[in-house]
Amino acid sequence: MINLAVLFGGRSVEHEVSVISAIQAIYSMDRERFNIIPVYITKNNEMYIGDCIADINEYKNIPGLLKKSQRVIMSNSGANVVLSPYPQKVFGNKKETVVDVVFPIVHGTNVEDGTLQGYLKHMGVPFAGCDVMSSAIGMDKYVQKCVLKYNNIPVLDCLRFTLEHYKNVDGMVTEIEEKLGYPVIVKAANLGSSVGISVAKDRNSLYHSIDDSFTYAKKIIVEHAITNLREINCSVLGDENEAIASEIEEPFHSKEILSYKDKYQSNGSKGGSKGMAGVSRQIPANVPAEMRDRIRSLAVESFKALGCRGVARIDFMIDVDNGELYFNEINTIPGSLSFYLWEPTGMPYKELLNRCVDLALKAQREEEAITFSFDTNLLSTASLGGSKGSKGGKL
Repeated sequence: MINLAVLFGGRSVEHEVSVISAIQAIYSMDRERFNIIPVYITKNNEMYIGDCIADINEYKNIPGLLKKSQRVIMSNSGANVVLSPYPQKVFGNKKETVVDVVFPIVHGTNVEDGTLQGYLKHMGVPFAGCDVMSSAIGMDKYVQKCVLKYNNIPVLDCLRFTLEHYKNVDGMVTEIEEKLGYPVIVKAANLGSSVGISVAKDRNSLYHSIDDSFTYAKKIIVEHAITNLREINCSVLGDENEAIASEIEEPFHSKEILSYKDKYQSNGSKGGSKGMAGVSRQIPANVPAEMRDRIRSLAVESFKALGCRGVARIDFMIDVDNGELYFNEINTIPGSLSFYLWEPTGMPYKELLNRCVDLALKAQREEEAITFSFDTNLLSTASLGGSKGSKGGKL
């Protein structure tokens, strides 16, 4: 069997969402193929394993959960990547858990943005989902717009601001008013789950929106807000060479944008959150066949242009007034892994998860076929010139 470590949590404002998505996935994974190792990452980036880690009810009292769980660290042990108890006891057996593949089900900055992916790549362990670069691009709304625009994917133009601009917020507001006008949508440049996103219809609300977005991020973007808007989402599965599109959906929400509450708290009175699977939506979205085909085709093009791998969800916007379609954003690790968009195509959640692991193993095989070093030892002939140091030496 494959030892599959499912990593979730982490130092992110979307920490709790990750817990929901991951435990939801764990219960749908193929137990005949995988030995599943749930690994909870605290908001202090500490890893824990244990019998209760995959029990959603235990997260009502996280300190209590950690007390009856085992803290571990990931390390290399010979040819293996292992999870070892931490701190190590002077006496007793060193119980290491070998990890064959990692499935990160994490959301937001510090985990979904390439940070965790870079760590896993450094450890040399295969992992499901996007690689370091596509994860980073997928999280940065400004950079992904630049990449997609270069690849002829329709996106809304935007203005990008940093903390340096924020020192002169009056100047920011003036520039936005002159170049974009109202209404505008203000977004934290590197967050998901509708955190740090709001619509501003006048100067007062714009100041408030800017303050709110900078509460969560160091960079924000501002773009024209489509007033008569339909949101259509489509998931994509595959890699940059070959990918397929899911069914499309139209999510419904209580305000102008799909809020965090709409996504994850709207069904709390019905027995707890089901993550994105609990959002009110129409599947398939009620659009003409030609528009459906265009959305699914554009989703695959966008996925490949960004170099993605695994399963992602791409959110589009339709301007109802003129029929124009725009790429809005990509979720490289979407809430609930968008399984609800694949089930209508005949792909159950278990198969979706299996394919994600298969893509991880495929990427590892391709990686191993690439040459990263030469059988030479440059250092055996190098000289730094003795006491002259680097100034006197030539390589």
